[in-house]
Amino acid sequence: MVIQELEEELKKNIDQEYYKAALRYTEGTLFGVRTPLVRKIASKYYSKIKKRPKKEIFDLCESLLESGYSEMRIIAFDWAFRLKKQYESSDFSMFEKWLKTYVTGWGSCDDLCTHAFGEFILQFPEFIPEVKEWTKSENRWERRASAVVLIYSIRRDTHIGHAFEIADMLLSDTEDLVQKGYGWMLKEVSNLYLQKVFDYVMGKKDKMPRTSLRYAIEKLSPELKKKAMARD
Repeated sequence: MVIQELEEELKKNIDQEYYKAALRYTEGTLFGVRTPLVRKIASKYYSKIKKRPKKEIFDLCESLLESGYSEMRIIAFDWAFRLKKQYESSDFSMFEKWLKTYVTGWGSCDDLCTHAFGEFILQFPEFIPEVKEWTKSENRWERRASAVVLIYSIRRDTHIGHAFEIADMLLSDTEDLVQKGYGWMLKEVSNLYLQKVFDYVMGKKDKMPRTSLRYAIEKLSPELKKKAMARD
């Protein structure tokens, strides 16, 4: 019933102008509801289910994801993040399944990884070796996720060393959105350890794609950027 009510509410808030514009870049099927409003709807309906057992809520999230609608996916990932105080190590297999099954673009990858899955990895770092295995995947979104999932921890000054290891693993990746993903991860590290990122880039810039390099050095001073971009 909750999912049916959600669908009816989303249909009431369809914005045809947004729908036409969003069709060009949205993953999966689309109702045509603007994201800020989707998040408000997610909050409204979570208040109705928040006292249910965690497994029941996760099952609802799974049903939302199975629908294929991008708005339902946003709500599913939102609800999963709201359960962060109840995460257990056994939840890893579910989150990884969601990554491999329902993430089909950079938007869904980043939404899952910078919130629910990122929080999980912060709480259970023993799964970082599993994350590093994603760098070898044929699926570009899994490879991007291996970097982006650490951003939540990096912003809390945690798992910094692993970030450089994953950057090494993805260093020569030929996929643009993977390059941008690990470049973004390094940029987040630079907010805390600018010199470390500069030193890393200077040691790797002969192998690092220019796309990754530009993302990684975004927060550096103009002088350091010039050094980092200079071709030897």
